[in-house]
Amino acid sequence: MSDNNANELKTCQQRIDIALRANELTPSAAENILIWLTDPSYREYAPQVVEHVMAGKWQVLDDVFWTVLPFGTGGRRGKMYPIGCNAINVRTIGESAKGLADYVHATKPEGPWSAAIAYDTRHRSREFAELCAGILVARGFQVYFLDDYRSTPELSFLIRLKECDCGIMVTASHNPPSDNAVKVYWSSGAQLIPPHDQGVIQRVEKVERFEIADFEASVQAGSIVFCCEETDQALMQSHLQHSVAGPRDLKIIYSPLHGVGEFNVSSLLKKVGFNDLEIYEPHREPDGDFPNVPGHVSNPENKEIFTEIIEHAKRTGAELIMASDPDCDRLGAAAPKTVDLQKDWETFNGNQLGVLLTEFVLAGAEKQGALDAQKYIVTTLVTTLMARRIAESYGVRCFSENLVGFKWICDVVDREGPDDFLIGFEESHGYLVGDYCRDKDGAVACMLMSQLAAWVKSQGISVHQYLDQLYLKYGFHAEALTTIRMEGSDGMRRMTALMDKFRSDMPGELGDLKVTGRRDYLQGLTVMADGKSQPLAGPRYNLVFLDTEIAGNFIAARPSGTEPKVKFYLFAYVAPEFIHDLEKTKEEMAQRIAGYQQTLQDFANSV
Repeated sequence: MSDNNANELKTCQQRIDIALRANELTPSAAENILIWLTDPSYREYAPQVVEHVMAGKWQVLDDVFWTVLPFGTGGRRGKMYPIGCNAINVRTIGESAKGLADYVHATKPEGPWSAAIAYDTRHRSREFAELCAGILVARGFQVYFLDDYRSTPELSFLIRLKECDCGIMVTASHNPPSDNAVKVYWSSGAQLIPPHDQGVIQRVEKVERFEIADFEASVQAGSIVFCCEETDQALMQSHLQHSVAGPRDLKIIYSPLHGVGEFNVSSLLKKVGFNDLEIYEPHREPDGDFPNVPGHVSNPENKEIFTEIIEHAKRTGAELIMASDPDCDRLGAAAPKTVDLQKDWETFNGNQLGVLLTEFVLAGAEKQGALDAQKYIVTTLVTTLMARRIAESYGVRCFSENLVGFKWICDVVDREGPDDFLIGFEESHGYLVGDYCRDKDGAVACMLMSQLAAWVKSQGISVHQYLDQLYLKYGFHAEALTTIRMEGSDGMRRMTALMDKFRSDMPGELGDLKVTGRRDYLQGLTVMADGKSQPLAGPRYNLVFLDTEIAGNFIAARPSGTEPKVKFYLFAYVAPEFIHDLEKTKEEMAQRIAGYQQTLQDFANSV
C-alpha cells in the first residue's frame, strides 16, 4: 500500500462495510478481501485490491473473493483474474504448486524429489508452467519440463517414464477461453485421490509465501530439464503397442480445436498407416481464444463444432471426422449415417464412442485368444450400462461403481492390476487402453476409432449402421446430459438447495415414468417411494439417482466438481427382445429423454 496505508485501509474497510449492508458483497467475500488487504503474505496484490474497492467493483470482487477456489474432480480450475482467492492467478497457482511440493516433502521427507510439468495452448499456460517449475525447484525438486505445447496424457506418461513424485498440467481442458487451471498428478501418473487430494488441499491452505527460482538459471543449472523429444518418442512406441492390424483405406479429417492435439494425433495416425489425413485448417492454429470454434468453447462433446467440418467433409469426400479438446485427452467424432457420404452425417456422443471402442477392443482381444474371466473394463456410475452388457457377452469383468472423474477409473487399474485391463471410458468422451499412462488419451482413442471405422467400411456399412447392429444385440441405450449453470457467489447455495430438494422431495414422475426410488451415494441409502430405505453399497459422493418403474430408465444428478453447475445424466433403455422397429424405438426414447428434461427443469425452477 501507499505511505498513507492506514488511512487507505480504513477507507477500504468503510466502503466494504457499506457494500455489505447494501448486499453488494457477501460476508465471505468481505472477509477474504480484508485478508488480502492486511495479511503481509498478500502485500504485492494489495494495491490492485484497493483499486477495485475504491472503484466500487463489487460484483467482480464478490465473484473472485466469495470463496477459496477448490480442488475438484479435475484439479483447481476457474476464470483467470489478477486478484482473488476464487480465481486463477499467480497467487492461486503458486499456492497450488507450493502446497503440492510441501505435501510431497511430508510424504517423502528424505528426498530426492522430482516432478513433471506440461502446458497447453491457453492464455498464460506457459507463464503458469514456468511459475510452477520455479516454485518446485526452489523446494528442491528436479523438474522435467515439456518445453512446447503437449497433451495431458503425455504429462501423465512423463511422470511414469521419469518415476516422478508428482506432476502438474496447466490446462483448463475444454473450458471457455477465460479459464485456466492446474491438474495435479501423483507418482502413479493419475490425478489425486484420497488421501493425497485432501493432503495437498490442507497444505495449499497453509501456504503463506512461496519462493520462485529463476527459470532460465534453473535450466542452465540442470534443475529444469527439457525432455520433449525423448518423451514424444517413448510415448509413440507405447501408442503403437495398441495399434490393431487391418484396413487403412479411410479419408479422415482431424481438428485439434486450436489445441495441442495435432502433434500427437497426426504423427500417430500416419505412423499406423492412415495417410489420407487432413488437418482442418480453420482449427489448426494453436490459439487460446479458440477463434474459429462456435462459442469459442473447444469441447468435442458439442455437436456445433462439427457443423462446418461436416460440410467440408461432404465437399472433399471424407469418411470420418475426429476432434480433440485443447489438451487432447478427449475424443469427439462424426460420420455419415449411411455409406452415402453426401447424405446426413451425425456426431457420436461419449457413450456411443465408448461402446464402439469397447466392442472393437474386446472383439480384437477375443480373436487373439487374449480374453479370460480375469480381464476387465472400467466405467463410472454415470456411464452407459451398455458397456457392462458388452463385457458380460465376452465373459469379462466390468467395474462400473466408480465416481465421476477419470482418476477413479485409473484407481481401479492400479488396484486390480494393469495386465488384465482392456479399456476404460467415461461418458464425457474420455478413453484409455494400456498401461503407459493414467489418464484418458485423445490420441490413442483417435487411432482406435480410425481403425474401427476403416474395418467397418470394409464390411460395406457405416459406423452408425454398425452401432445400430450393436443396439439390436445389446438393447437400445439412449443417454443425454443436461446442465444447469449456477454462477457467482449465490451459485453454491442454489446447487446445495437443489441437491437437498432431491433428497427431501423427489419428483413422483420422470416424464412418462413413475419414480420408484432414490439412490443416494452421499447418505449411502436407497430410499423407495413409500419411504422405506436400505443401505446402498458403493462410494460416498454427492450423487443422487432417481430410478423408475422400468429397469434401465433413470437419471442421476450431481454438482460439478470443477464448474458452477449441476449435471443431470439421463438414461433410457429398451431390451433387445422389445425392439421391433429400431427407428421407432429411437424416436420413443428421444421423447422419453425430453420428458426427463422437462421434469428436471421444472423441478430446478421450483428451488
